[in-house]
Amino acid sequence: MYKSLLSSFFLLIATFSFAQTETDTLRMTQQDSSIIYSIELKEIIFTPDNVYSMDEDKKAKLILKRRIFKVYPYAKLTADKLTQLNATMAKLKTSREKKKYFKIVEKYLEEEFEPRLKKLSRKDGQILVKLIYRQTGSTTFDLIKEYKSSWKAFWANSTAYLFDINLKTQYKPFDVKEDYHIEGILNAAFNQGQLSKQEPSKPIDFDKLNEHWINKIKIQPKTEPKE
Repeated sequence: MYKSLLSSFFLLIATFSFAQTETDTLRMTQQDSSIIYSIELKEIIFTPDNVYSMDEDKKAKLILKRRIFKVYPYAKLTADKLTQLNATMAKLKTSREKKKYFKIVEKYLEEEFEPRLKKLSRKDGQILVKLIYRQTGSTTFDLIKEYKSSWKAFWANSTAYLFDINLKTQYKPFDVKEDYHIEGILNAAFNQGQLSKQEPSKPIDFDKLNEHWINKIKIQPKTEPKE
């Protein structure tokens, strides 16, 4: 059976060292102030080098936004390449033609994206795995399994675990709060033309999603005051 041209791309995601440390120092930009959806900034303290301090929750959302902007293009590319793969394979007739096609595109992906993927942090990798699921409808683990083999999927996931990344992670904006924030940031970025929009594999009604979380937060039990 032929090998997938995307196998290297997915395996790169799984096995690259997402272990580099990051300094979450934030600098305010016009884009930052517009992208943090439905957030009212409280006190912002500017320092001489334009670094500012803010509420930790809002700071976390801004850091999440930076990560999304960094890895979303790779998730979009993955979905695009899957579409291209299916369309091209439908036209090729022989195994030899398919194998040659795989090698050409596989080499391109390795040379073009390997240096960039190596610069991702482990948290970037976690967000990327979620966004790949959003754009393709499949976990990264299942994609490796389908286009490569169950054995390679197992080892890829085992390697990813070393860096606190689970390739079986799904994207669940109605259940996971971080995923809800991701969807909100994406929605704002699309509306403002800051990211190239690609519809998710499984449609998401953002108005219903937002209403869902508003109601969910309202019914959460409040912490009893200390006596």
